[in-house]
Amino acid sequence: MTATPSLPIDDCRSPSDADVLDHGREILRAEGDAVLRMADALDASFCKAVRMIAGCTGKVVVTGIGKAGLVAQKISATLASTGTPSHFLHPAEAMHGDLGVLRRDDIVLGLSQSGETEEITRLLPHLAAAGVKIVALTGRTDSTLGRAAEVVVATGPVREACVLGLAPSTSTSILLALGDSLALVTSSLRRFTHEDFAARHPGGSLGRQLMRVDEAMRPLAQCRTARPDETVRAVFSQPLPSRRTGAVMIIDADGMLAGIFTDSDLARLFERRNDAAIDGAIRGVMTNRPTTVTAGTRLRDAVAVLESRRLSELPVVDADGRPVGLLDIVDLVGLTSPEPVAATVDESTPLPGSAAA
Repeated sequence: MTATPSLPIDDCRSPSDADVLDHGREILRAEGDAVLRMADALDASFCKAVRMIAGCTGKVVVTGIGKAGLVAQKISATLASTGTPSHFLHPAEAMHGDLGVLRRDDIVLGLSQSGETEEITRLLPHLAAAGVKIVALTGRTDSTLGRAAEVVVATGPVREACVLGLAPSTSTSILLALGDSLALVTSSLRRFTHEDFAARHPGGSLGRQLMRVDEAMRPLAQCRTARPDETVRAVFSQPLPSRRTGAVMIIDADGMLAGIFTDSDLARLFERRNDAAIDGAIRGVMTNRPTTVTAGTRLRDAVAVLESRRLSELPVVDADGRPVGLLDIVDLVGLTSPEPVAATVDESTPLPGSAAA
């Protein structure tokens, strides 16, 4: 077992930055080594626990108190977000009415390194009376919690990483890692998909990464469009849609996307004083066969296309190639994460004054 790391104490000097770094690394190694030992120690009890949770027709009710209670809340949240209905039960509040949330088809996942935590052990007779089965994450199978459980995933003896060997640290790291392992293996058994994950994470950066382009694009009615035979001058003299966009989608008589023409294309015509082209059909200066994405594509994949092709606008088409909308980089800044979207225009020369100029 790894010795408890400590910071060197010297009355003549304060610990140096090197001492502080060494101490921090020792703590991380102590906790990491304990988690790795736990991985090697997993046995059939882990398999039984996973299958019990996967087969649960009710909820997985996770309980613990103190630092173990905080870990229990996180494990419950991970279970719920990965396809296993779950909530946290505070063991003290359970004795004052919250036991009413339990049903016979629920499973209680109890966390206590000692297995003798008073608030947990007081619950056990009531769980037995309700016929609720228990999966225990605890140090010893012969502890009070261990004896009451249907399945015990034992963590074994643990030396905490704090100098005093008292503050829950290594033990909570093991409990957290075990809880994650139970939740994620169960999720795999349930064949949890990207779509399932997206449905449970509609907000925040995770939700934005998993949303579809249909949710972020400008629908066709809000886009600038033109026929191939219209002149550039006529196209750009038309009123703008409600939200300005830097691209015109050229749609042929069959409703198919024939090309795209951007503000930077127009700027180049002005720079070259190419009045003939400005008064000519837009088909002569548009980009043929532009890069597109299909409706239903994940937004993060579309953003990857924007970045790799250095585009500012990306037409969205249906399965037959008919345009249904447009992704505009202006709408995506701050929407997708964590990587910033490249602030360039199209595959051609950027507009003067732009970030890429």
